[in-house]
Amino acid sequence: MKIKHLYLLVRIELMRQTFKHAINGFFAALKSERNMKIHVTAAFIVIVLGFYLHISIIHWAILLVCIGTVLSAELLNSSIEKIMDLLHPENHEKVKIIKDMAAGAVLVLSVVSAIVGVLIFWTYV
Repeated sequence: MKIKHLYLLVRIELMRQTFKHAINGFFAALKSERNMKIHVTAAFIVIVLGFYLHISIIHWAILLVCIGTVLSAELLNSSIEKIMDLLHPENHEKVKIIKDMAAGAVLVLSVVSAIVGVLIFWTYV
C-alpha cells in the first residue's frame, strides 16, 4: 500500500513540474515576443466581447479553439525561431526561409481565426 501511495505522489509531482515548465514557457514567450503580446491582447478582447454579447456555448467553443490554436502556433513559431538562431547565429538564406514559413503558418491561422471571429460576432450585432 505504501509503495502505491509513494508512486502516486511521485506521479503527481512529475505532473506538477511538467505544468510548471509549460506555464514558464508561455510567460517567457509573453514577456519576450511582441507578436505573442498582440495575440494575447486580441484573445482578451475576444473573450471580453464574448461575455458582453452573451455568445452561445458553441460559439465559445469555436472561439476558444481558434484562440488556443493561434497561441500554440505562435509558441511553436517562437521556438523554431530561437532554435534556428541557436543553430545558425549568422544570417543564412535557408534559416530565413524556415523562419518565414513558421511565421506564415501563424499568419494563416490568425487570419482564418479573425474571419471566424467576425462571422460569429456579426450575428450578435
